[in-house]
Amino acid sequence: MTAPDMTTPAGTAPLDFFWFIPTHGDGSYLGSEQQQRPPEFGYFKEIAQAVDRLGFPGVLLPTGQNCEDSWITATGLATLTEKLKFLVALRPGVTLPTFAARQTAALDRLSNGRLLLNVVVGGNPTELAGDGVFLPHDERYAQAQEFLTIWRGLVSGERVNFDGKYYRVENGRLDLLPLQERPPLYFGGSSDAGQDLAADLVDMYLTWGEPPAQVAEKLASARKKAALRGRKLRFGIRLHFIVRETEDEAWRAAERLISHVTDAQIENAQARFLNQMDSVGQRRMAELHGGRRDKLVVSPNLWAGVGLVRGGAGTALVGTPGQVAERIREYQAIGIDTIIGSGYPHLEEAYRVAELLFPRLGLGTRRQRAHQDIANEFSVGFHGAARLQASS
Repeated sequence: MTAPDMTTPAGTAPLDFFWFIPTHGDGSYLGSEQQQRPPEFGYFKEIAQAVDRLGFPGVLLPTGQNCEDSWITATGLATLTEKLKFLVALRPGVTLPTFAARQTAALDRLSNGRLLLNVVVGGNPTELAGDGVFLPHDERYAQAQEFLTIWRGLVSGERVNFDGKYYRVENGRLDLLPLQERPPLYFGGSSDAGQDLAADLVDMYLTWGEPPAQVAEKLASARKKAALRGRKLRFGIRLHFIVRETEDEAWRAAERLISHVTDAQIENAQARFLNQMDSVGQRRMAELHGGRRDKLVVSPNLWAGVGLVRGGAGTALVGTPGQVAERIREYQAIGIDTIIGSGYPHLEEAYRVAELLFPRLGLGTRRQRAHQDIANEFSVGFHGAARLQASS
């Protein structure tokens, strides 16, 4: 009789641990130009090829005015990697659903079925206005409902006729379908409108790294909404990681990361989050620490220092491999089965996470499964050759 695997809580799904491509640049410090790395494709390639070898199944590519385009970057990286999946931004309101469906099909075929989609509605009205989007918060989610309804139909090989408030499509179709039956949709939204969108149309509901009790409450709400629609969601979490061999080393690395951050930078960043953004998730991140340096440990081993000056994911799990693995198991116990991780700088921290943390989680040592099994965990399999041409 073999001993039970103690790396995963009983009754939980196997863990997927993704990494991050910093298409806005990278560095060793926040709030400083020292040891900064510009957003260059050669550096993205280094990270992508490293994490592909290390056993990370996928990477997130961010989106925004300060980021290189995620679709173009993923296209380049897909030709230079073998197994790595690419979680790329799908932007309702910024692109048309019909055009996005064609992009999806093309990149999925080019990558041999390694495309995942991250639905980004946006939480900064100022940045959205720069992209030509002027809808208020809840209307952006209503628009996204229409966008995803059209997109899902097209990439599934359907002929689409749609007459809505935001989009009208007549006899829409894709002649060339994606390799996957439908690339899965990831999405994070903390508002009621965001959770309604997730419950209706997405596959993986994401949250930023809040304390486990808050995450459990959020997941319970999304799970209930999905159940009322006869659907089930999977759940993922977005976190930074600072893992070292000793606890003292880990906390010293955390303090070093923000050692150049000034009080003025913190004040300006927090004012921007409060005054320029209408994201409920961003507000929840800021409330964890209130802009105070003495309030950064918000839960055991959960540190909010990144969120002092950076928007989006603002927390990191900090500690020894054993401590961080235990915190991850706590998230798994409440339903999380996917982690999207990162760390500064991303190349070096990918190695630390893989070498120190993966063995504690039972990751990184599994043989690669057949490609047909890994490309899309949400669908039955791949389109056959006959489905590469949509019926006329």
